[in-house]
Amino acid sequence: MKIAILSRNPKLYSTRRLKEAGEAMGHEVDIIDTLHCYMDITSSRSTVRYHGKELPMYDAIIPRIGASVTFYGTAVARQFEMMGTFNINESVAISRSRDKLRSLQLLSRKGIGLPRTGFASKPDNIKDLIKNVGGAPVVIKLLEGTQGIGVVLADTAKAAEAIIEAFMGLKANILVQEFVKEAGGADIRCLVIGGKVVAAMKRQGAEGEFRSNLHRGGSAEVVKLSKAERETAVNAAKAMGLNLCGVDLLRSQSGPMVMEVNSSPGLEGIETATGKNIAGMVFEFLEKNAKPNKTQTRGKG
Repeated sequence: MKIAILSRNPKLYSTRRLKEAGEAMGHEVDIIDTLHCYMDITSSRSTVRYHGKELPMYDAIIPRIGASVTFYGTAVARQFEMMGTFNINESVAISRSRDKLRSLQLLSRKGIGLPRTGFASKPDNIKDLIKNVGGAPVVIKLLEGTQGIGVVLADTAKAAEAIIEAFMGLKANILVQEFVKEAGGADIRCLVIGGKVVAAMKRQGAEGEFRSNLHRGGSAEVVKLSKAERETAVNAAKAMGLNLCGVDLLRSQSGPMVMEVNSSPGLEGIETATGKNIAGMVFEFLEKNAKPNKTQTRGKG
């Protein structure tokens, strides 16, 4: 097959591994910088152009779209969908997952376990907002934050009020969530491909750090999932409409809770921790499923 990886940096581990794995399996794999794509939108024949030339028809695309370029990146992915190219993660699904509030609302509608979460836009709602998620300590998150950036733990109600007021003063959109103390600064990253958890690792935050992101000095190790954790990860991926994603879970007293569903999960940490060829599994999925015009939404919204 002829497959394109939409990525701004060919040197990134995940992008490099996907290209290596695809070529090792006999596929032709191109890496295309999303921001250098531009679209020719016509009624009869939509195309994607790149460095002055029309791109060829691809059997499939693998979007590795960074959070900072979500709007343009999903527009490019949607253009490929309209041309009939199979997209492993549809543009609509990526948009859903990138909007933290929207994704939590969709997961909640499906009855999937979540930390109690509040959202408000006015300072006069702050006290009640904190009370409704169980009181301090609380976790305060910027909706646009990634890799643990823009996530703050407030130990007291007074501290929480001050932080929330500061964010609101900057016109930032925030979520307030209950702090799951029993998780002990650890979470579980489940890698889901095609409705199946293919690998999982436990990420432990550095000493004194409640965020478990590997980018923030956390460590990773293989973990065995319970049936409930596996089902929660699969159901979360399904609710988002993602064929390939990382589902981050917390182990709480009331069962697994979903923290986030990542539509462009990094492969380095989980391949290193588990020793599994996750990149190869991505192409195995494409070999079975990538058919012309099979993308469900076909760029409809």
